[in-house]
Amino acid sequence: MTKLSIITICFNNLQEVLDTCKSVDEQIIPPFEHLIINGSTTPGIEKYFEKAEKVNYRKVFNERDKGIADAFNKGIQKSTGNVILLLNSGDLLYDENVVKIVLTKFNEDNSLMWLHGKYRYQRSGVWVTLGKPFDPKKLYRGMRSLSHQTMYVRKELFDKYGLFDNSFKIAMDFDFVARIRFEKFLFLNEILAVNVPGGISTERYNLSLKEGSIVVKKYLGSSWKNKLWTFRLKTLKTIQNIPVLGKLLYKIKVGLGLANT
Repeated sequence: MTKLSIITICFNNLQEVLDTCKSVDEQIIPPFEHLIINGSTTPGIEKYFEKAEKVNYRKVFNERDKGIADAFNKGIQKSTGNVILLLNSGDLLYDENVVKIVLTKFNEDNSLMWLHGKYRYQRSGVWVTLGKPFDPKKLYRGMRSLSHQTMYVRKELFDKYGLFDNSFKIAMDFDFVARIRFEKFLFLNEILAVNVPGGISTERYNLSLKEGSIVVKKYLGSSWKNKLWTFRLKTLKTIQNIPVLGKLLYKIKVGLGLANT
């Protein structure tokens, strides 16, 4: 049977951790375990969980890390389930049925190595639904509409392909996707997560694109498709950042059903 380990990394953001925990605790079928990897420099999160009512599937680890990839890796190494979800602090499981739906799919097919689905995200002040079936032939597009918050991965893939690359500040999840791209997967036409607005990939967008290009070159070699795609994304981001106009144009795009392109 499938045993789901949900891993939540956090850093000085107690309320966001509590929001994530609430969405996990509301599941009809709870996960096998929920690991909180707390790398905070302030004591707020550690002290809260010391006094909070204990949840039998939740474990809190308070130790400094060397960044996002390192924190992910700590969680994976400490996990004891056979399927892993990386759900960042602040991110939410979409509704109470998510874990039940995912477990059903893995239990129905022992050969299924990973799956992903749709997610809700805020762009230009507009909430949209994103997510498309992963296509290894379009790796040059980066993560595209793939979000690690909806990726449920058999732990054996980390044993086979290795953990996250600590040299990446942002694109460690894309680098891992590139490694497992030919493994059997399933796209669920269901909303599985709500991603908290912002995040490092939004705040440091250009670095995100740069690291994405490094990953593409690493696995595909020099790619003119990736260069064109990166230029497209930079152009769209520039337009999106124009006050008033950018938000208006994005609302029009959403209205035309093009938000997921």
